Amino acid sequence: MDSSTLLFNQLKTAEPFFLLAGPNVIESEDHILYMAKNIKAITTKLGLPLVFKSSFDKANRTSSKSFRGPGLDEGLKILERVKTTYDLPVVTDVHEAIQCEAVGRIADIIQIPAFLCRQTDLLIAAAKTGKIINIKKGQFCAPSVMVNSAEKIRLAGNQNVMVCERGTMFGYNDLIVDPRNFEWIREADCPVVADVTHSLQQPAGRKLEGGGVASGGLRELIPCIARTAVAVGVDGIFMEVHNDPLKAPVDGPTQWPLRHLEELLEELMAIARVSKGKQSFQIDLTPFCS
Repeated sequence: MDSSTLLFNQLKTAEPFFLLAGPNVIESEDHILYMAKNIKAITTKLGLPLVFKSSFDKANRTSSKSFRGPGLDEGLKILERVKTTYDLPVVTDVHEAIQCEAVGRIADIIQIPAFLCRQTDLLIAAAKTGKIINIKKGQFCAPSVMVNSAEKIRLAGNQNVMVCERGTMFGYNDLIVDPRNFEWIREADCPVVADVTHSLQQPAGRKLEGGGVASGGLRELIPCIARTAVAVGVDGIFMEVHNDPLKAPVDGPTQWPLRHLEELLEELMAIARVSKGKQSFQIDLTPFCS
């Protein structure tokens, strides 16, 4: 069995769930290694499977002036350092088909951004790396769309695919999380991940001094959305985590503070173990007579 399939099987059978976590974007090698070390210490203590996440390039920033990251070559070197230093699998996102081959040499999971979840050429290029593919549901998509996106991965010869709910547009500058999507998105017949941080973005909802806009967010509601997701029974949680969210160069308003990660994960694990939400009810509609 190849390493990607082995990891995929480990994640989809993880109890009570697996975790994809890390800072939104690579700020520096020192910062990434610091975050990886501390998040791994927490998840190891809790017995929770971890895939470390960070992005080498945030190509879909609201403003052209926004920080994007170190770029492909330097970013992949840093992620490789995380793998070798802390023996952790890593996940990062791609924005163009031409990036997939290089990313596939380092990343264990390739993530497809929500805006690009229907881009056939990108999905096929990612699939052909043989790595696990995590497809984020577009904010503009019904959950049923993910059936087709996942099928594109499989038709390209890769069965190791998962789908991720990350909220739905609600007006111009807000997202909502519809808990029904956690069930409906299972029609894609693969592990379901809940992104409990990006789903609380307020896209282009924050005005900047000197003009322009940036994305805001509702960090205080991350526990609420996370509790809902694990109660329903998702297979994995995606969570961006930062040691100093107020100084994070990207998506600070929706990154969870590192200092509070352990206590939140402990609560989520307890809820997941009680709810057993993965077991669907078989509803009997015959008349009931006592």
